[in-house]
Amino acid sequence: MNVTDTINQDKTPPHGHSGAPSIMPSAFEEPFREPLVLGNPTLHDITEKISSIPLLTPNLKFLITLFVFASMALWGLACMGYTIATGIGVWGLNNPVGWGWDITNFVFWIGIGHAGTLISAILFLFRQKWRTAINRSAEAMTLFAVMCALIFPLLHTGRPWVAFYWLTPYPNQMQMWVNFRSPLVWDVFAVSTYFTVSLLFWYIGLVPDLATMRNYVKSKLGQTLYGIFSLGWTGSMRHWHIYEIAYMILAGLSTPLVLSVHTVVSMDFATSVLPGWHTTIFPPYFVAGAIFSGFAMVMTLLVIAREVLDLKQYITLKHFDNMNKIILATGMMVGYAYAMEFFIAQYSGNPYESSVFINRASGDYAWAYWIMVSCNVISPQIYWFKKMRRNIPVMFVMSIFVNIGMWFERFTIISTSLHHDYLPASWGYYSPTWVEISIFVGTIGIFFTLFLIFAKFVPMIAIAEVKSILPTSQPTHHHDH
Repeated sequence: MNVTDTINQDKTPPHGHSGAPSIMPSAFEEPFREPLVLGNPTLHDITEKISSIPLLTPNLKFLITLFVFASMALWGLACMGYTIATGIGVWGLNNPVGWGWDITNFVFWIGIGHAGTLISAILFLFRQKWRTAINRSAEAMTLFAVMCALIFPLLHTGRPWVAFYWLTPYPNQMQMWVNFRSPLVWDVFAVSTYFTVSLLFWYIGLVPDLATMRNYVKSKLGQTLYGIFSLGWTGSMRHWHIYEIAYMILAGLSTPLVLSVHTVVSMDFATSVLPGWHTTIFPPYFVAGAIFSGFAMVMTLLVIAREVLDLKQYITLKHFDNMNKIILATGMMVGYAYAMEFFIAQYSGNPYESSVFINRASGDYAWAYWIMVSCNVISPQIYWFKKMRRNIPVMFVMSIFVNIGMWFERFTIISTSLHHDYLPASWGYYSPTWVEISIFVGTIGIFFTLFLIFAKFVPMIAIAEVKSILPTSQPTHHHDH
């Protein structure tokens, strides 16, 4: 028994049975709910199971998967270097389409990162206990997605070593400062703030579990590193008190970021005077879409982790059921936004606005539009049925469909509004080059490589938080005398 187990009162239940002591129902207790942890594990069982995962020797499947994604990441980084050395002329951008895959991928990755803050902060403030088994992976996913997103605006400046510092309002001797009226500058503020707060929130939540790993790991190097990052955590009452205050403050700071970050990203489009972009529905539309795609990516990762790492006891069908309900709700919001765009375009009587949306559904990029509608609006309707919300193969395929649809949503918004401008003589068609495709593939490799490294060295499930939802940890728990 280690220090952390002792602190958390990890004791064997009475009468010698391995499960948690039975609960005597009373008239004042709420009706039975589906458990969030299966098998009635003891506190010690939870510590042993989750702490042992980072200590396992990587098997061949893990190493092959890591090699594949790391190779994708290296190829993407090479293409980024080629772009910087040569210029963005190697992309498929043309005269009417000045934004292409680059900004599409930026908005896509920012959207992916939204579910982490929602699961961690908002559900924590609303005391939703089902977040405990999935919040750690979602928070890590947020950080890695934002890292991938930040690559694209830097590349799109063409010469980042010249242009980047113009976006940062630091004291300097230049005669001209940044343009604070530019939504691109707002992006820098919003995304950097979002990343900083999310990183702190993720790290603070990790501290108790890093202390547990410090006590479990055998190597001197591992003990030293886990000891440094656990900040001397002993699990005393004073440490838990400070931890809970800091966690609550960061949750409060993170909550408005869920709404603000993608709202600011949407202003890149909404503050323009371009038909198809100049619309006030973009901020809520983008936020709903971000939560939609973010939950889908969490679903993809957790379905795989649940099977590979044998976490069925802690990541249950109840967790997936609740996540699928949120995917269904946000998918309907996105579908409403699609319909409302068409209605307002026709109702406004603006011929330019109307032509953009007619072209979007029947023009050169109609194939992208209908992929978007099929994946984002039609396919999630299957989640009205409880059996489908709890079917692992269905939810895994659906999570991939949703992210495909959300990528095409961003591509459709950008390309269909740009490739037909006010002057028909300059109309054109945008197609990505192999460099753009390679960079996007590279960011996928970076994302999954970082997630695999995270899963190898850090507990994927918050040990202390899962323990807190066990019946034995509740103040209303009764022992079976």
